[in-house]
Amino acid sequence: MPMALKWPMRCANVLPAYKGILMKIAEALEVFSQTHPGMVRSHNEDSVACDPACGLVVLADGMGGYNAGEVASGIAVSVVVTEVSHRLQNASPVERGERDGEDLGVSLLRGNIQKANASIFNAAQSQPQYAGMGTTIVSGLFYDNRVAVGHVGDSRMYRLRGEMLETITRDHSLLQEQIDSGMISVEDARLSKNKNLVTRAVGIDADLEPEIHVHDVMVGDIYLLCSDGLNDMVEDDDIQATLHALQSNLPLAADQLIQMANDNGGRDNVSVILVKIKGRFAAPRGWLAKLLSWFER
Repeated sequence: MPMALKWPMRCANVLPAYKGILMKIAEALEVFSQTHPGMVRSHNEDSVACDPACGLVVLADGMGGYNAGEVASGIAVSVVVTEVSHRLQNASPVERGERDGEDLGVSLLRGNIQKANASIFNAAQSQPQYAGMGTTIVSGLFYDNRVAVGHVGDSRMYRLRGEMLETITRDHSLLQEQIDSGMISVEDARLSKNKNLVTRAVGIDADLEPEIHVHDVMVGDIYLLCSDGLNDMVEDDDIQATLHALQSNLPLAADQLIQMANDNGGRDNVSVILVKIKGRFAAPRGWLAKLLSWFER
């Protein structure tokens, strides 16, 4: 047999093993989302969207008169999901920018939250019925055994690892600033009337800088994205207990979280996205990336 044929045949034999290690993102994640108008509001201004094929989840909580909040959150979610998903069809989120050395996944989150900000701001400026509309946003892009988290406002991302629940976003709110400065304790903050005063939102100003952080993930982690209609109504300890008890059934966990918020008054729309890490999803690099691409043609 000519030597030229031995290398591809040998690689073909080991390719299934490599594919097992480099699990596709959609196979490594279990994703479930749910939203509810709550017990007081007549309509739902929250928007949620998930694209498991590229590891993207986005949640937005709109604000504004009439149906403007619903419009703002819808624009934000649509822009981020459409643009990021489209870009990642032909690129890897681990590609590094030539100028800043930043992962493409991170720059895509930042750039498209800013693009959503411009779209909402321009609509509010040009259409009187949308004047003053805006939205919070929290987004997660899972890639290469990590999650890039981009957020603005007080919609949150939590992580359950083992039995420990941790908030991995920091609210952009007056209340959080008061807590950080020592003006108010965390316990007293639960009773504050300033819960819904955000200091940063998408669409309010012409320029916006989203907060972006990247975290390593572990198999078994559960990530919760939620609007403040959940965490204003349900204590973190109860969220932790529910996620831990129902971690094998994400639809039931989501339903239970929303039911608890509504049982406690349901004063706002409540939305949740749950993501469970079922396997590792390292991104192929170098010769292995080229090899997998060659065999998948």
